[in-house]
Amino acid sequence: MAVKPQDIRNIVLLGHGGAGKTTLGEAMLHQAKVTTRLGSTDEGTSLLDYSAIEKDRQHSVDPSMANFEHAGAHINLIDAPGYPDFIGGSIAALTGADVAVVVVSATAGIEVNTRRLFKIAQDNKRALAIVINKMDGENADLERVLASVQETFGAACRPMTLPVNNRAGVVNCFTATEGDSDLGPVADFRTQIVENVVEADESLMEAYLGGEEPSGEQLAAAVSKAMIGGTLIPVFFTAARQCIGAQELMDAAAKLFPSPLQMPLIAVRTGKAEDAEAVEIAVDPDKPFVGQAVKITTDPFVGKLAWIRIFQGRVAGETMYILRDERKAAKVGHLFRVQGKDTQEIKEALAGDIIALAKVDDIQYGDVLHAEGDAMYAPTPYRPNPMYSLAVTPKSRGDEQKISEALHKLTQEDITFVASRDNQTGETVISGIGDLHLRIMLTKMQERFDLEVETKPPKIPYRETISTKADGHYRHKKQTGGAGQFGEVYLRVEPLERGSGYEFVSELFGESIPRQFLPAIEKGVQDVWHQGAVAGYPMQDIKIAITDGKHHPVDSKEVAFRTAGKYAFIDAIEKAKPVILEPIVDMEITVPANHMGDIASDLSGRRGRIMGQDMLPGNMVVVKAQAPLAEVMQYNSQLRSVTGGQGSYSMEFSHYEPVPGNVQAQIVAAGKKHAKDEE
Repeated sequence: MAVKPQDIRNIVLLGHGGAGKTTLGEAMLHQAKVTTRLGSTDEGTSLLDYSAIEKDRQHSVDPSMANFEHAGAHINLIDAPGYPDFIGGSIAALTGADVAVVVVSATAGIEVNTRRLFKIAQDNKRALAIVINKMDGENADLERVLASVQETFGAACRPMTLPVNNRAGVVNCFTATEGDSDLGPVADFRTQIVENVVEADESLMEAYLGGEEPSGEQLAAAVSKAMIGGTLIPVFFTAARQCIGAQELMDAAAKLFPSPLQMPLIAVRTGKAEDAEAVEIAVDPDKPFVGQAVKITTDPFVGKLAWIRIFQGRVAGETMYILRDERKAAKVGHLFRVQGKDTQEIKEALAGDIIALAKVDDIQYGDVLHAEGDAMYAPTPYRPNPMYSLAVTPKSRGDEQKISEALHKLTQEDITFVASRDNQTGETVISGIGDLHLRIMLTKMQERFDLEVETKPPKIPYRETISTKADGHYRHKKQTGGAGQFGEVYLRVEPLERGSGYEFVSELFGESIPRQFLPAIEKGVQDVWHQGAVAGYPMQDIKIAITDGKHHPVDSKEVAFRTAGKYAFIDAIEKAKPVILEPIVDMEITVPANHMGDIASDLSGRRGRIMGQDMLPGNMVVVKAQAPLAEVMQYNSQLRSVTGGQGSYSMEFSHYEPVPGNVQAQIVAAGKKHAKDEE
């Protein structure tokens, strides 16, 4: 039987690596009798961490999904990876969920990626809950951790369960009205949670302020509204390895967490622009099918799978869908539920559910599938730009095409992994979030496609431009006995505003150069534009004006004017004070406040500029800076060294700036040496 929207709960487990998300997921699956024994990441028996890489490393690398029935609800549980290098998997997992359960380690406290993922979930208007796991840890100060959670994430964080009997169990302080917990009287905590719940419902608030105590049924009905509105972020205490607290979390998920029917509808539009026409959708099984691909993965038996979150309608084997803005419809065929590494074929699924489709070569992350109507697009959460790069070359000759195909498949599966061919340098460059991320992707390529590569840091994408106006001239004359070649070109170059690109104009008067030769002159200019005139890098931000020239009625040909245009351009560039531009990146570096001085000093040594800083709760600081990409390409290892692994950073391209004179001399010398080596 297909599950009704009101009975579905779509939950993602988020948090820093090592907080115990996978273990918590395994505890829930065991309690729901999906597994006969408690899965363990340490022992390699986890249903959720099933790949060889995850078993070897004993932590999640990719999101995984499982489902179970509990207390009348069908729960789709997505376990997201926790280490910062794999944040792309966490963002993809979040795309399909309604409720983000952020897991905090009671022993380690709130870590870097915990804050980041909480904010991403909050910014994308997901309902939130927090689990304080490992409450039985030797060094766990539960009172301090709870205070830190409330300080960092706000007063909406209220315990729904509390540890009791010296952490041997938990009590549900939402339903219990008396007794003691390890952290104090249950009634006091229940009052706090009631006050946060009634804040989301005006009628309940009025009654409560008037001295009327809401019934348990009234409060339960209002919890989902309070979670959606952000007035309540329920906090649960667990010791997942002992299955303590997992049952109470499952009860709350089934009875209190919002269903897809209660969540705000996602914005579906007819185009990618924000002002594109909105498409009205509803979580209604009887309307035409609309869904979104939230994750692409590969099943060893079924092949490529696309996880689809169904927004509207129903999906069966005969359902036809249109992809993006294409005209041709395709048939769903087989649809599955995902249970770890296994898939279970089902006949039908309704709005609100998450299913998987097989044999979907054309579907990509974020694509909207729809049964009728014109183009449809839906937003996906913001994802960081992959800035850590490596150039790859095959170890075995002849593997270039195989590597290209393998990289294409891997980029479809990981939304923060990019592979491209740099036309400027001729290198195949892979980019990801960090060193660990790329090492894992290369391991996947080796294990799944039997391909090995050699790696090295990629070349920096410098650019060339000019700093002043200048004139250039070249006369091309060639006589070979028969018809000769003749073309003479005068031109002017002048700098444009940064980012303007390329401008080619004619200022010719009369017929000094016939108009039909202008495209040939421009081709000559383009020959230099793409290869560079100083150090072998592409040019930008230059206006080229053809001012005069001469032609011969017999000997003038396109090849002559192409040559004349090329060398006239080079002549002008050499006189126009050429400069080399380097890419500058915006950086946000999150570190403990006591490392602020080390970070500032290190950035200064890398020609970086600190643009500002913001204090965060928990004695953390965000440093905003700009630095040359060449100086921070390997910054992750330096940051890890300085902060003992407690720091994180994001990096995005900002703009190009001229390099200092001494650096330019080095780049020019290297460019000339490279050109000489290739001759």
